Amino acid sequence: MPWGKSGSAALLLLAGKTLWRAKARDPSPTEMSVEPWASPQDQAAAEHTRSKISPAAQEQEQPDKLCLESFWSEVETIRQGCGEADLDPTRRDSRQSEEGEQEEQWLADAGLSTLISEDSEDVDKAVLLSTLTRTQAEAVQRRLDSYTLSRRKKNKLPPRDVRDIFSSPIAQALLPESQNSKDLPQNSMASVAKMPFSAVTPEHQRAAPKEEFLITDIAYCEQAVIFIKQANFPLNNIPYRKEDGTLPRVICPKCRLGVTRIQDLSLADMKKVRQLALIDMTALCDLLELEVKRHKTGKRKIAESPLFGVPLATLLETDQKIKPITSIPLFLHTLLSFLEKKGVDSEGILRVPGSQSRIKLLQQNLEANFYKGRFNWDEVSPNDAAALLKKFIRELPDPLLTAEYLNTFSAVRDITELRQKLHMLNLLILLLPEPNRSTLKALLEFLSKVVNREKKNRMNLWAVATIMAPNLFLHKAVPSRLTDGAEKGQAEKAADVMRLLIRYQDLLWTVPNFLMSQVRRLNENSNRRYQFKNLLRKIQPDSREKTEKNSEPRRTIKIQVGDLVNGTMEFQLNINCRTSDLLAQFYRQFLRSPENGKGKMRRNGSVGYPDCALYEVGGNIGEHCLDTETHLLDLYNSNPGGEWVIKTKPNGGRGQ
Repeated sequence: MPWGKSGSAALLLLAGKTLWRAKARDPSPTEMSVEPWASPQDQAAAEHTRSKISPAAQEQEQPDKLCLESFWSEVETIRQGCGEADLDPTRRDSRQSEEGEQEEQWLADAGLSTLISEDSEDVDKAVLLSTLTRTQAEAVQRRLDSYTLSRRKKNKLPPRDVRDIFSSPIAQALLPESQNSKDLPQNSMASVAKMPFSAVTPEHQRAAPKEEFLITDIAYCEQAVIFIKQANFPLNNIPYRKEDGTLPRVICPKCRLGVTRIQDLSLADMKKVRQLALIDMTALCDLLELEVKRHKTGKRKIAESPLFGVPLATLLETDQKIKPITSIPLFLHTLLSFLEKKGVDSEGILRVPGSQSRIKLLQQNLEANFYKGRFNWDEVSPNDAAALLKKFIRELPDPLLTAEYLNTFSAVRDITELRQKLHMLNLLILLLPEPNRSTLKALLEFLSKVVNREKKNRMNLWAVATIMAPNLFLHKAVPSRLTDGAEKGQAEKAADVMRLLIRYQDLLWTVPNFLMSQVRRLNENSNRRYQFKNLLRKIQPDSREKTEKNSEPRRTIKIQVGDLVNGTMEFQLNINCRTSDLLAQFYRQFLRSPENGKGKMRRNGSVGYPDCALYEVGGNIGEHCLDTETHLLDLYNSNPGGEWVIKTKPNGGRGQ
């Protein structure tokens, strides 16, 4: 099938139905919702049910008055700090690219600039295009059409016509088949008909699900095609549920190759992930009709302060000379650590403003003494520290969510379906530069800890989200319409995106399976580009690999555990063995055995062992730290040319 080993036609339609309906189990009154196109009787029944919900439960479902007041208080604080004009949505402090420049920059960011180059070879184009799904390829073609049209309008030398690129024999041979549901075999429909559905009583039809399923084996843009089709043809005349204020538990079905987190991949592979994520995100925006403009921040004077108003990359470059393994600025790490110890139990933390005069003095003191190690944190109140945190975020010269993608993050609030919101946020997280992504992760981890201590600090998820949203989504470098229109509606929409980032951060910081499959195919095609015997046929694994897949081979694993162990070990593969089993054998055989004990004695007399991981290196991947639940025989079949190496894990600090 076009999407390789990780998906199938039946799974695509199955995912489509699952994406619209999640199984509701004993829904509570706080989880009732109704669609806008439901009958008046259904709407009246839902309204009657909501009227019976206790005020405490309603507070969990939507921002209360205090939350909304705090939102606009934050907006006012930001305006006072940067000037009212800087947040005027009609004023453009950051320049939009000229006509044609956006498409050209997009093609470069997506790794497709060779498509408009006269010097590129057909093989290069085939390698790039053969990894894309049909919907992704259509998004690329739209950008090429727009680029071609804009260049012709300017009477410049005509670039290559888009038809020359997509209609060449090589491109046609290697472009994927359509993944739209109309092309699926009829027997897939029978599989869908056997799916278990929730009860069909009106109450259960309108109940918000307690669990949602996030499918990552199929490209998000292809899932959106299914969404759109099913929106036009509802099944069994059952009204679809619209997401309400209650956030369900989201489950990501386990893949036999395990979960891949962002930090698990090499820099070279993450570059390919970002390029493919940009294509899929753009295709998804096209399908959802989200018009988002990328902005470029103009050149700005860098602040003389060593801490506030300094680009994240500059701060990290300085701090990594002091602590090489840090992934976020040392000041931010110290500030968050202080707040976790002294602030998470403070009532109204983040909401209660600190003293402006004290905050100004604290900032001056920090700038003078932080790197000298002479700043006394014992004199700082939690509320003042929280104010410093928000000030640090909003005074970054470029937005934490970047000027290029800030408006796209904001546009997520206009998407109706929860899963599509998560799809978009997942892709946007992958697109962030590494310093921004690590800093955002550290911030969200702290905010999650604040929410978890709600009983003491009286700050629920809505409260934290509404207060922090303006600090991330308003920035003087990028025009924003966040404050336009009805205040309550805009505040809720901004807070909704923020609470999704906080609640589902563990899911959002993973690389979806379909992108991993595309990266593997891209690496395979690149490795074989000079070995094409017939450019008009797709590359298939040879018969030797197919034969090996039917056996249970032994695998030689290299061991590179610092100065403790260096060598190899043998491991027998079978259908059930996982990474955790291999690592357990390694620990028994090399680290904990009486003959080869390699642990280090701790001060308390116990023995400590290094934290090791299994890495997949080479073949169709650069370097990949494997999840402990990875099924090794499936991994071997997926990448028979790769080597397996046991190494110590890097010391992952906050934000990694």
